[in-house]
Amino acid sequence: MFALIQSLWQQKKLIAGTTAAVGALALGYAFLAPSVYQASTVLRPAAINELDALNRSEVYKLPPTDALLKVGSALDSYETRLNYFEAHQELFKPLEKKGISLEQSFEIFNRDAINLTQPDPKKPDSLSPFIKLELTYPDNVDGVKILNGFVEYAINNQRAQIGADLKVIINNRLRELEEKIDAARSGYKSDKEGKIATLVESDTLQRAKLNDELKALRLQLKTERESRIAQLSEAISIARSLGITRPTTPSAMSDAAQGSSRVMRTEITSQSIPLYFMGTQALEAERTALLKRTSDDFTDKGISDIGKKLHMLEVNRQVEMLGKRANEDLFLKNIEPLRAEVVRLGNLNTDMGKLGLVSIDRKAQTPISPIKPKKALIIALGLVLGCLLGIAIASTRYLISRRRPMP
Repeated sequence: MFALIQSLWQQKKLIAGTTAAVGALALGYAFLAPSVYQASTVLRPAAINELDALNRSEVYKLPPTDALLKVGSALDSYETRLNYFEAHQELFKPLEKKGISLEQSFEIFNRDAINLTQPDPKKPDSLSPFIKLELTYPDNVDGVKILNGFVEYAINNQRAQIGADLKVIINNRLRELEEKIDAARSGYKSDKEGKIATLVESDTLQRAKLNDELKALRLQLKTERESRIAQLSEAISIARSLGITRPTTPSAMSDAAQGSSRVMRTEITSQSIPLYFMGTQALEAERTALLKRTSDDFTDKGISDIGKKLHMLEVNRQVEMLGKRANEDLFLKNIEPLRAEVVRLGNLNTDMGKLGLVSIDRKAQTPISPIKPKKALIIALGLVLGCLLGIAIASTRYLISRRRPMP
């Protein structure tokens, strides 16, 4: 071992030269190798007041953590990255290489250069959830502009998506409310038509009953008139046979037969005097009048009452007013809340251009130094490896010289 160390010391120039050569190679690589930089941005949930207007709309609920997850999903989406690349191809031009198309370069860049980090929900090591997006890029690419632009593009994309979803939900709600109002109109129309039909049917029924009652009453009066005529005819026949021409009484006829005309009698009887005592003159006059009568309506007050009722039934004012309603919506029941909701939904602001979905806790900044290559480490490793290589060469020379035969 002592001899080996002595040999290495004797070959110190060889070791130093090897170390210097390898160190020079490492130094050249450190300064000639392309620099690789890394930029990062951190997103955190937005403040509650940023999403308060959206959540208070009672149409779309979006807590801050859910908004952060939506943006994170967009940032991790290949479609979003591809759309951003297609919209900003000038930023990715430096990635284009000979034999590789720009799209292929983007595929490599997307697979190896972009890294999305989220906290593990099972290990809450942060006071609030966050999303960290890192971008590794060569020195000929404006990575800071790409990263900040991509974050802004993803946020705007989600804003537009939320605005579109909000419009669809509002339109669906409005369509549902209009259907309920139309159903209320249809129900009201059916109720009104049913009410009109009921009133008309009731009037028709009552009119038919009154007409039947009127016919029956007229028939009754006619029958009574005919019966009276028959009674008068019979009484006239009896009065003629008795020679009674003027009204008289049985007592008066008895006195006339006895020839006493000075006696005045008062007659009280519980029986009605037969009709023929009225005399032929009165009876014939009444019969003639009855025979000439064309209508018996005036003889009974009930007929005028029925006529009055029939006249009142000719026009139903309630049916008339129901048919003359111009604005039937004024009479719809339980639709005021629906109308108020339609007005509220119509006044909702669906412009999500200023909606704060996330809070950009740290924007991407131009890095001070590249992450690759690490010049100091490479040079140090080069010197160490050069020294080890020199020692290995010197040790090999020493071992070879020991095996040579002595002269």
